[in-house]
Amino acid sequence: MTDTLPAELLQLARQAAARAGELLRDGRPADLVVAATKSSPIDVVTEMDIAAEKLITGLIADRRPDDGFLGEEGASVEGTSGVRWVIDPLDGTVNYQYGLPTWAVSIAAEQDGEAVVGVVTVPMRGESFHAVRGRGAWATGVWAGERKLACRAAPPLDQALVATGFNYVAEVRAHQADVARRLIPLLRDIRRSGSAAVDLCDVAMGRLDGYYERGLNAWDFAAGDLIARESGVVTGGRPGERPSRELTVAATRGVFEPLQSLLEEHGAWHD
Repeated sequence: MTDTLPAELLQLARQAAARAGELLRDGRPADLVVAATKSSPIDVVTEMDIAAEKLITGLIADRRPDDGFLGEEGASVEGTSGVRWVIDPLDGTVNYQYGLPTWAVSIAAEQDGEAVVGVVTVPMRGESFHAVRGRGAWATGVWAGERKLACRAAPPLDQALVATGFNYVAEVRAHQADVARRLIPLLRDIRRSGSAAVDLCDVAMGRLDGYYERGLNAWDFAAGDLIARESGVVTGGRPGERPSRELTVAATRGVFEPLQSLLEEHGAWHD
């Protein structure tokens, strides 16, 4: 990776995320149309998810035509440059559908399979987060100002505020609810925002002590995972593994291992 490539990728990712965020915020129609469903009838794709992904991929392809893409709404291009963009144009679609503010645009750039740049924009909070591998993570916005991110000091597990998410398949969600029921007495409390990208950035920001979820795809966590790690957060999956569809865990040092152990003990990674 050349010295100038990360800066180039970051500038492009921030520009694409900002434009997509503006489109989603300012262009949301009153009669928002559900264009398709995915894993279940309540796992929806709106016309705006599709429009935002087209905007992002079009802007990037115009500047870097040899790059690859992996997008939630179908963008899949191999590319020849060694750079692949992993895109969730609207993370938190159900929140967006209902007019709730917790949704985000998430864009990561990978170089030879490793995330080197991550950007998450949260338009309704007026915030944006970004990171470059090995160079730290930053937040800009109404609440954050502009500052380098550092996660919270780890509290005892019983004082940790932890976020999670739930699957749209009823049987999987029921199991996840049972795991959460077992964890709640052992933690300060559990939060559920509806956006994995926002939760990962909130751990990086120090608003949460930890986060876990089963069933995420690469586009859900690629950018947020890098932002979290660059803030000092520990991330992983099942013990000894990376974040994956089986399990994604992110937490401050001191919370990560006991939280991961509890999730393994209670089978958070399977039905």
